[in-house]
Amino acid sequence: MKFMKYIIVSMMFVILAGFNQIETKAAQLLKEGSLGSEVSYVQGLMNKLGYFQDETTGFYGPLTVQAVKEFQRDFGLRPDGIVGMETANMIYNVNMMAHVVNGEARGESYEGQVAVAAVLLNRVDSSEFPETIRNVIFQRNAFTAINDGQFQLQPSKNSYQAVKDAFLGWDPSNGAVYYYNPKLVTDQWIFTRTVIKQIGSHRFAY
Repeated sequence: MKFMKYIIVSMMFVILAGFNQIETKAAQLLKEGSLGSEVSYVQGLMNKLGYFQDETTGFYGPLTVQAVKEFQRDFGLRPDGIVGMETANMIYNVNMMAHVVNGEARGESYEGQVAVAAVLLNRVDSSEFPETIRNVIFQRNAFTAINDGQFQLQPSKNSYQAVKDAFLGWDPSNGAVYYYNPKLVTDQWIFTRTVIKQIGSHRFAY
């Protein structure tokens, strides 16, 4: 069991290193004319979010600029088409959230996946939880997918779209800051929370 935990933790560090790669590179800015794997990374994510319809090329051309601008508009950033630190941080957040949605709500309806993404954002807005997406996700024992390794699985395109819809304001959970599958609960405390809604296997509560 200790060995398995070591493997899971090690793989999580690999995933986080990948997330940080684009953030580190952004210190030098990615903009029109840039080349490299970091550009391909951005193009791939823009594709999953529905902003970039072309194949990834590693060249930051006009189509990439336009895709990044649309991403920035939807996620509340200045639409300059440049991946600087602020945009890179949002990319990092979207990626982490997609991993959580995939790990926690894979197999649920699309509405259920958006609801899980919305709960993450609701926690950030709540004074009862950490103030950043990263800290909400990695708060101790907050999400099963972090502890059992499902966070490391490659998210589906639906997971990214669910995160996007949550950022755009869709909250099927109706403001919930908790969700759980009553058949899989290991801590009875969660049953003390007020249930707002049930979507698929998950109950959403505050």
